[in-house]
Amino acid sequence: MFQKNKLTISIILAMIAGIFVGYIVHLNTSKEFIEAFSKNIKLLSNIFIRLVQMIIAPLVFSTLVVGIAKLGDLKSVGRVGGKSLLWFVSASLMSLLIGMILVNILEPGKYIDLSQADNESLKDLMAKKESFSLQKFVEHIFPKSIIDAMATNEILQIVVFSIFFGVAAASMGEKAKPIIKALDSFSHIILKIVGYVMNFAPIGVFGALCAVVAAKGLGIFQFYIIYFLYFLIGIAILWIILVGVGYLILGKRMTTLLKAISNPLLIAFSTTSSEAVFPKLTEELEKFGCKDKIVAFVLPLGYSFNLDGSMMYMTFASLAIAQAYGIELPIATQLTMLLVLMLTSKGIAGVPRASLVVVLATCSMFGIPPEGVALILPIDHFCDMFRSMTNVVGNALATTVVSKWEGELAPDSQV
Repeated sequence: MFQKNKLTISIILAMIAGIFVGYIVHLNTSKEFIEAFSKNIKLLSNIFIRLVQMIIAPLVFSTLVVGIAKLGDLKSVGRVGGKSLLWFVSASLMSLLIGMILVNILEPGKYIDLSQADNESLKDLMAKKESFSLQKFVEHIFPKSIIDAMATNEILQIVVFSIFFGVAAASMGEKAKPIIKALDSFSHIILKIVGYVMNFAPIGVFGALCAVVAAKGLGIFQFYIIYFLYFLIGIAILWIILVGVGYLILGKRMTTLLKAISNPLLIAFSTTSSEAVFPKLTEELEKFGCKDKIVAFVLPLGYSFNLDGSMMYMTFASLAIAQAYGIELPIATQLTMLLVLMLTSKGIAGVPRASLVVVLATCSMFGIPPEGVALILPIDHFCDMFRSMTNVVGNALATTVVSKWEGELAPDSQV
């Protein structure tokens, strides 16, 4: 417990130090120095993220295969998968609707300053968007090579292969047991590595916040404070609903769950990466009492299908950009956009700034100037902090609820 609190305190101190140092550097009048400093200090964050990414593919594969094999048969896999998808679809629709309703009521797009567009960063997103099509989306789901999928950390492709592998292993019974036992041991080794990697979290957090504050400064909020506050209202509503549903299903244990995942939440918030906490979240959910086979099956699926914070932001940002340009979209068109976002947002968990890539493609599809995405880029890092944290809550809750529905959630006394 002391070690866990020590890590949390270290991360909070690193956040404060990162903001302080970044702001001091930002006050430097040399633009060249600030750019060089931001680029170099961000290496600390990149190293931490890469260390985490190093263990995601082997962890997803080993835990998911073992989880499916332990479920026993195709019927059990289908039942757990069905319950998971029911939760994912419901949560995604709810998140998208919150974003849509909020934008129509508060109209945050009218407060966006058109002169603050970050056109330089938009070029990178446009390059990513070029490959965003229905054909690419479908091809992205199914791996042509599991080696390639693992090398590029394509979580959804690894999940697809692992499901086939796990179901095949489960159907073979005794013959496959040595492989399953070996993968089980392998997954525990990877989880041990997680502990080592998490020691670098405060350094990564410091680098991430120091870089963005040095480059942007704190003055960025004076242009986007209303847009940002309205977005936080949406996140708050989403949290209230998620936690409320959690209390209805889990009772008082919902509070315990939030405490259990406090470290992953803090890391996701400060690094703007929900993917970075996947290994740690796996470990914490198993400690909380979720059966390992359920965690191994539901959590990887959640990272591809259940990004609640990102989903809410997609409708919020798309419609806010339309408002900034004075484009009126009928409710029927907005609902169509919602369904498009529901489909196109799946399976891009590993794509950097995935939410904005989807927003960019959606704007093009509905006649909204795609260059409008540049309007929200300056504030996006801060929005991404809350998106990432919300994604972690959504996936932790989904895994715990499915465990409860399956009767596989250990009571407090056994945890």
